[in-house]
Amino acid sequence: MSQHTDFAKSHMDKCIEALKANFARVRSGRANPHILDPIKVDYYGQPTPITQLAGVKVPEASMLVVEPWDKTALKAIEKAIEASDLGITPSNDGVSIRLPFPRPTEERRRELAKECSKLAEDARVAVRNVRRDANGKIERDEELPEDAQTREKKAVQKLTDSYVAQIEDLLKTKTAEIMEI
Repeated sequence: MSQHTDFAKSHMDKCIEALKANFARVRSGRANPHILDPIKVDYYGQPTPITQLAGVKVPEASMLVVEPWDKTALKAIEKAIEASDLGITPSNDGVSIRLPFPRPTEERRRELAKECSKLAEDARVAVRNVRRDANGKIERDEELPEDAQTREKKAVQKLTDSYVAQIEDLLKTKTAEIMEI
């Protein structure tokens, strides 16, 4: 592999990782601890991720249990979850916080599937932008003869096609998970 295809591959890998992270945050009716990743708790004046303050367990498919290591942080965690846009009402039993995930309606599942399609399209656009950047680098590389540039561009295109196929597979899997009753 040349430096140009290495550049493209590493950046396309980042696009796939970002898509996976975005898909993990989409609420599908199944309890997923990653949905709490973006929520920060005001802990002694510092915005701190919930995962650094508590253990997050999934005792059943539609329930998350947050157990803080420092019990004084319980109220702050509960407040941060309520203030977030998760749309889940936490219940505090004095030791842990339970987050019940209600089953989404058919209409809501369709909306979530559309949201995932948009995330996948954004990832495809990002992969194509990487391809464009890599091809630009190839064209500006004056040490490469014309036939080598053509080979490099074909390799980058083949790489692009494989990453777009990966995105399609991820979207299919996530859509099936969302539409599952």
